[in-house]
Amino acid sequence: MDTSSLPRNSPQEFLGVGFYSVGDAARLLRMPALSIRRWLTGYRFMRKGELHEVPPLWVPDLPKVDNTIELSFRDLIELRFVHQFTRAGVGLKAIRNCLDYARTIVESDRPFLSSRFRTDGRTIFIESAAKASDDDAVLLDLKRHQYAIKRVIEQSFQDLDIEADEVARWRPYRGKDTIVLDPERSFGQPIATDSGVPTTALAEAVVAEGSAERVAALYEVTIEVVRDAVRFESELRVT
Repeated sequence: MDTSSLPRNSPQEFLGVGFYSVGDAARLLRMPALSIRRWLTGYRFMRKGELHEVPPLWVPDLPKVDNTIELSFRDLIELRFVHQFTRAGVGLKAIRNCLDYARTIVESDRPFLSSRFRTDGRTIFIESAAKASDDDAVLLDLKRHQYAIKRVIEQSFQDLDIEADEVARWRPYRGKDTIVLDPERSFGQPIATDSGVPTTALAEAVVAEGSAERVAALYEVTIEVVRDAVRFESELRVT
């Protein structure tokens, strides 16, 4: 990552926080950038001639610069959960209700990152719907998708590392240990876990050198790491 693109005077301010543009997040999460913007800035729509305003799901950790959204590692991981829940058929209204309720139960402003949510997530979803007694549609939606919610939570946490009861790292390439996103390292950009070499550098070097074996020797990493980096970057480009 080119730290000159960071919007503050000291890049050190982003250590332990992570830094991602909306485009970065869209590629890593393999989802439309428009959805990220709508979820984190809110949006308006017309229904039967009446204007409705939908607030953001949460306010990102990093302040806007020149009206541009920048995301932290925490933002990225919570977006990942929201995206997976929506893909499983859970509506945004149900997700919003769950977030509001879970913040109280888990006692965290980012409940999806909590180890408590890992074990109690499905229960929290259902309890949040029960609290919304005036909205039977939300409760029915969650009952219909109970198994999907459980599956999303179980699968999501398989490639997340937890420390101090909160998500600390994400292993984004099929859950393998070769590649990691760690906000404590390289501003949370994808790197080879042991060496810290950016996956983009490894993939680009293979193109330049014409040999994964040569790049492995050049960067003093294993051939598996180089090949995983190439596949990972290739899949990001496709999506």
